[in-house]
Amino acid sequence: MKQLKLLVAAFLVLGATNIQAQKIKITEGDLSFLKGQTEVLVEYDYSQLAVGKFDKEADYVAKKVEEYNKKEAGKGDTWAQSWEADREGRYHPKYEELLNSYTSKINCSFNQTNANAQYTLILKTTFIEPGWNIGISRMDASINVEIIFVETVNHDNKLAVITMTAVPGRGAMGNDYDTGFRIQEAYAKCGKETGAFLVKKAFK
Repeated sequence: MKQLKLLVAAFLVLGATNIQAQKIKITEGDLSFLKGQTEVLVEYDYSQLAVGKFDKEADYVAKKVEEYNKKEAGKGDTWAQSWEADREGRYHPKYEELLNSYTSKINCSFNQTNANAQYTLILKTTFIEPGWNIGISRMDASINVEIIFVETVNHDNKLAVITMTAVPGRGAMGNDYDTGFRIQEAYAKCGKETGAFLVKKAFK
């Protein structure tokens, strides 16, 4: 019983640490231009992405491909395809789903199909910690992002920037052995926090 209590306490401390570490703030401009808008275009940027201990995503991918291919021919190449495909297949849909769960309440749609929207939200991911879960040891995934608002017809006109750091991603009850799933949950959390922040700061 004592061991169980200690384990529960450890999970609570870990959860509290993640909540405290996560930060969201406006670092440039203001969000007043969003008031009254009913749709915003969403785009994604991974051009300056660091992953884990690697400053450049390309170096991380090359390392993982080499490691997996040594274990099994072709496994690394398959992994690289999944790493890329998870963006459109998992991360982007989750981000927009949770973002719109908040902004739909104030009748504003955020998605990649709003081509006629006056403004565009660019979700620029600057860091991904993939984390791990091997049963006896685990680490949550996390992401750092910049949420950049620009005019759709003039991306050089930057209107506002929101930064979010250490956004955690994990499955319920620690059932998240798949790396893509952990990262997906970080984007879900990011979408939720983005939506709540915009409703509070931009639309009231």
